[in-house]
Amino acid sequence: MRSNTRRASILRGLSAVLVATVLALPGLAAAQARYTARITGDVAQLRDARTDTVVSVLTPVSNAYEMVVRGHNVLRMPIKSVDDMRARPGLNGIPLLAPFANRLDETAFYANGQKYNFDMELGNVRGPVPIHGYLTGASAWKVVEVKADAGGAWVTSKLEFYRIPRYMQQFPFAHTLTMTYRLADGALEVRTRIDNLSDEPMPVAIGFHPYFQLTDSNRADWTLSVPAKTHWLLDERNVPTGSTEPASTFWGGDSKAVPLSRFNGRLIDNVFTDLERDAQGRGTVTLKGARQSLSVTLGPKYKTVLVYSTAAPPPPATGGGGARPSQTPPPPVSQGPAVPLSATTGEPAPPERGFVAFEPMAGITNAMNAAQKGTYKDLQSIPAGQSWEESFWVKPSGF
Repeated sequence: MRSNTRRASILRGLSAVLVATVLALPGLAAAQARYTARITGDVAQLRDARTDTVVSVLTPVSNAYEMVVRGHNVLRMPIKSVDDMRARPGLNGIPLLAPFANRLDETAFYANGQKYNFDMELGNVRGPVPIHGYLTGASAWKVVEVKADAGGAWVTSKLEFYRIPRYMQQFPFAHTLTMTYRLADGALEVRTRIDNLSDEPMPVAIGFHPYFQLTDSNRADWTLSVPAKTHWLLDERNVPTGSTEPASTFWGGDSKAVPLSRFNGRLIDNVFTDLERDAQGRGTVTLKGARQSLSVTLGPKYKTVLVYSTAAPPPPATGGGGARPSQTPPPPVSQGPAVPLSATTGEPAPPERGFVAFEPMAGITNAMNAAQKGTYKDLQSIPAGQSWEESFWVKPSGF
């Protein structure tokens, strides 16, 4: 009898252990998952545990303000909190420049042979040389999906451009924009889709303006690789003249190994095309420091890269699209819970280190107007009812 009682007790114990193990399996799987995605208020965070990488996206503006690798943010950010980012998303993070990237040579653009004048009283397009479009602070993005699986973690958001009268007033092509940030294998993919809902072809002249930094050395110690054949000459407004020269002429030598010490005290703000491409049509530009490096790979529909780096670090951004200090600051794009910055110190890298912006662009600066004048042949267009889709990838190493 005693033996049977003991045997029953052992079986009950084993059953309890088995049940506890089964119940714990989902938690253990989650704890061991390489990729995770979560959303806290208006911030989506993507994590790659194996490479210790965190990407944080402010979802109302669909802008990634962090890509932190082992405690180091590879995006140069003057913000000190998420509330700072909410107050002035501007050119912080990885801002989308749309519906036109960088400068136009007049307060109008051309499409399908038609001239469209901007309404300067609306205030979203400013100055005699309009710059960077007017969506850098657009706060109408809606989250479509935040998810992770065994292959990566991602957040997808959508902007229904056609629903917003002040946007359509300036660029009367009905369309939607869908952006996906996907973190996989330590690299961040930024994928953009444009659906043309108009009855006419829609020109594509978008771009992005991310500022990158390395934290193991300073700008004067960095080396660039920009394997492009062509450099576009600019006028006094930084608008392409239509003339070009070999990229090696601008860089003063091999464009695959450019010491930035060659540009000490000098501004770089220049347009390059005809990148060397791999079998998939992708071209890669690279920034290298003492040990760290960062590459930006452009999909085939990003035909241009603009390289921007100031001689000295610029003052912190003042708001979306270059608002003047005398203007009343715009209201925050959103309100939400405090989300700690993921960098080790919670602060930007020391500003004296400097930055380099590699700007993926669908076309050169002033592409739509240059195409009308016949000085640019590669302007892309989306047929009525069809779509345009392309990615670029950011890959840090050595951190």
